[in-house]
Amino acid sequence: MGGLLSKDRIVAGPNFNRWLIAPAALGIHLCIGSVYAWSLFNPALIKRIGVVTSAADDWSLKSVVWIFTVAIVFLGLAAALAGKWLERVGPRAVGVVAATCWGGGFIVGGFGIITGQLWLIYLGYGVIGGCGLGLGYVSPVSTLIRWFPDRRGMAAGIAIMGFGGGAMLGKPLIDGFLEFYYRVPQYLGASAAVNLVTEGGRRMAEVGGVMREVVIIGANDVAHMIVPGAQGVYVAGTGNVGAAQTFFTLGGIYFVVMMIAAFAYRIPAEGWRPAGWEPPDESNRSKMITQHDVDIDQALKTPQFYQLWIMLCFNVTAGIGVLAVAKTMMTEIFGTTLPKLVDLKFAATYVLMISLFNMIGRFIWASTSDYIGRKNTYYIFFVLGILLYCSIPFFAQRVSADPAVVWLVGFYAATMLIFTMYGGGFATIPAYLADIFGTRYVGGIHGRLLTAWSTAGVLGPLAITTLRENAVSRAIGDLAAKIDPARFAETFGAGREQLEVLIEKNTVTIAKLMEIVPAGTVDPTPSLYNQVMYLMAVLLFIALIANALMRPVHRKHHMQT
Repeated sequence: MGGLLSKDRIVAGPNFNRWLIAPAALGIHLCIGSVYAWSLFNPALIKRIGVVTSAADDWSLKSVVWIFTVAIVFLGLAAALAGKWLERVGPRAVGVVAATCWGGGFIVGGFGIITGQLWLIYLGYGVIGGCGLGLGYVSPVSTLIRWFPDRRGMAAGIAIMGFGGGAMLGKPLIDGFLEFYYRVPQYLGASAAVNLVTEGGRRMAEVGGVMREVVIIGANDVAHMIVPGAQGVYVAGTGNVGAAQTFFTLGGIYFVVMMIAAFAYRIPAEGWRPAGWEPPDESNRSKMITQHDVDIDQALKTPQFYQLWIMLCFNVTAGIGVLAVAKTMMTEIFGTTLPKLVDLKFAATYVLMISLFNMIGRFIWASTSDYIGRKNTYYIFFVLGILLYCSIPFFAQRVSADPAVVWLVGFYAATMLIFTMYGGGFATIPAYLADIFGTRYVGGIHGRLLTAWSTAGVLGPLAITTLRENAVSRAIGDLAAKIDPARFAETFGAGREQLEVLIEKNTVTIAKLMEIVPAGTVDPTPSLYNQVMYLMAVLLFIALIANALMRPVHRKHHMQT
């Protein structure tokens, strides 16, 4: 097997068609780019036991969102560390390892879902799969650039487009398999017809002479079921959300596709050049800020490296924090105010559009930067981004007071622009690095800079889940205080003094409280993400300052020629 994977075995002959490498690179990036569709798994994972709604022992949104975070952290770490290894062993070996890690990570994660072991999902999808992401990200880009020295931007764009658009492939696959494997739990009847009791915050009912945990759903929960069902009482643990089987299936598909792509790799022979092409004259690169090169280790001693690190980190933090819960965010803000329009399929399509605009942004913004400059491009990212993040709370508040489609359109447009700039930030940063540090070691410096991606993978979800959880707790407390104590006890089988326990067991939620609050009470759901959006705007302002302070590297850091 080592011979098949060795670098010497994949050197192409003199008449090899270099365009055959593009589908292989694109195939791998489309597979690993499905990580952007992670939020499609959130609703299923937080209802693993209850299926139609969360049961007492189901995982919380905060606990599963961190799986995506871990995957992004290990993506950044693997991408930063794999560059030298890739040069030594070649892209085929790296591609095989990436396929094994990414596909195998899904398999391990699937066993975690079946057994109820959350740590196995973190290990499989997060750690093992994350390493597969990083290796799969590095290999196609570097290989294509070697084959297309005359069209480096286009070459990198082919692979990076695939990564940005990966959710477009992942979305229909994930949706289709979740629906195929979905099984509705046992239905006991309308809540009024079932004798319910509350024990330790759990709702219980007698089933076949045995007390079993049950979940109760209303109209809002029914609207978000994969397979439509009736309002009422369902037995927890008797259905199947289909998540484990979907993990197994996707793991197999991604492994096969990535292995085929890896074995399709070839590398050019030493000294190979495209017919009729000559390397450009260094003196003609007038758009470079510097004509000098900076060594990798020396770059870490410059303030410019850390300014770019802050810019990438905070731009990605703002985008990745929303990516992790994009589908959940759409349904929570607009699903309650425009339920006939914003249903499960609408939210899934929203995730698909995120992937599309993320992909488009990588081409448009990177190309635009060639004309207006990298610094001006990042000015647009940060100034426009601040305005857009501040506009989201406005749209959320307006739709709560006046449920009109115009506010949904505004929210949709704002988030799509945000995601073009999220993708554009990734695509433009290598050129910015080349402008500042020269082209000789830009790949290695870029790898070091990707630690900003790993950091952002922690900051984004941490901010959005922590602030959202605090907002939910405050909202539930405010709503519970407005409800008659007798009505509260009748509905949930326990008094308000047990509110914390009822919240912990998912017995009390905002949606369930809204069904019994006094008429005229405003639903707080649309404002749950206000603090998150304002925080992201602050981070972009800091990044804006870092960009404004950017200056050419001092000559003492230049390599001597």
